[in-house]
Amino acid sequence: MLKTLKDLFDALRPPEAADSAQNQQHLLQLATAVLLVEVMRADPELGAAERRAVIAALRDKFALADDEIERLLELAEQTARTATDYFSFTSRINESFEMAQKLRMIEHMWRVAYADGTLSAHENHLMRKVADLLYIPHGAYVHAKMRAQQAADEG
Repeated sequence: MLKTLKDLFDALRPPEAADSAQNQQHLLQLATAVLLVEVMRADPELGAAERRAVIAALRDKFALADDEIERLLELAEQTARTATDYFSFTSRINESFEMAQKLRMIEHMWRVAYADGTLSAHENHLMRKVADLLYIPHGAYVHAKMRAQQAADEG
């Protein structure tokens, strides 16, 4: 299974990019996508609305073509199924994102959580855990949640 994940990831990047900035960008994209997918998976009733919200978040966060987003989403889903912690993903994000970027990502995660119109206890717990790992101040966390909830109510 890990070999399959590595093969899929390798297909997303050119061979000469082993330790390049482009490789680091791919790893950051994967870390972001995995956390978005984890919110989607936290809902006991997985639906198309959450998947659309993840795709919209990836499209907003990274300038990727539709086929690249689909491949990234597929890899993120496979990675999320085998992941044992969130730290490996949040640490990469902490290294690369400024606070404003992390806040935008938390808001995207909330939008995924609210995509189906309800917030499960598992989604809420996951969001709090990830926000703590990203060192998001509680006030900013609450504001991101309220913005996402308002967008869901309007949308």
